[in-house]
Amino acid sequence: MAFKSFLEYLALEKNFSDHTIKAYGTDLNAFSDFCKSDFQLSHIKDADYTIIRSWIIELVDKGLSNRSVNRKISALNSFYKYLQKTGDVLINPLARHKALKTDKSVQVPFSQQEMKTVLDELNFDESFEGVRDKAIIELFYSTGMRRAELIELKVTDIDFSNAQVKVTGKRNKERIIPLLQGVLKTLGNYLSERNDLKLILDDQKLFLTKKGAKIYETLVYRIINSYFSEASHKVKKSPHIIRHSFATHLLNQGADLNAVKELLGHSSLAATQVYTHSSIAELKKVHAKAHPRRKKTK
Repeated sequence: MAFKSFLEYLALEKNFSDHTIKAYGTDLNAFSDFCKSDFQLSHIKDADYTIIRSWIIELVDKGLSNRSVNRKISALNSFYKYLQKTGDVLINPLARHKALKTDKSVQVPFSQQEMKTVLDELNFDESFEGVRDKAIIELFYSTGMRRAELIELKVTDIDFSNAQVKVTGKRNKERIIPLLQGVLKTLGNYLSERNDLKLILDDQKLFLTKKGAKIYETLVYRIINSYFSEASHKVKKSPHIIRHSFATHLLNQGADLNAVKELLGHSSLAATQVYTHSSIAELKKVHAKAHPRRKKTK
């Protein structure tokens, strides 16, 4: 079964990242193959919940984590909702499905010292790539934007006169984030290097490869992992951890939760509250140190 129109819908209407769209296509094709081989179904629109449940069992038996299974079923659920919109199915077989239980993993942010080490103490070379990499890391940490948002930034999204950047987030929702003067200086240096490239294949996108093409997901991940491996022993080093650090450090310094929510582009406070665990730890330290009823050691 062709999923082209659905994947185009995700790209054009839902503004999903290329990485997510590719993953959805892979999951739908996998379920389609399962339906054909195990139930002789030509089209997954004819599958009922019994068949989907059989696929879930097979995935779990193969050793996939509950989190991974839930992601695959989420892709399937989105597809059935799309088929309802187009009138190809009347009932979504996953309408009453409950996601498999998963352990809540705590994302450990980089400390302020680790961020300082990367930005102030590591040597970024003066080549195009070195200047670009520093601009990417500074922009991540000063704005908390997502990896996909940074990749899609245009040169015109940077407003030097008003010291701000326009970010297009999920569902094409735009938000304005202020920029620090130091970040503006770094971006200015990067743009000078960018203008000196011999070939620019995408003149609109802000961040490019040294060959002048738009940067991509795995490159951004490699950049972050490479530099932070020199400053941190944390297992996970990714753009999302910098986003987590941005939110945590703001909250530790007393920033309002609603303000952080707006900066992150969250639609609800519940999504932002996952970043508060570290700030609560800081509050406990302050409370233990300052409360008049604290126990004093002799």
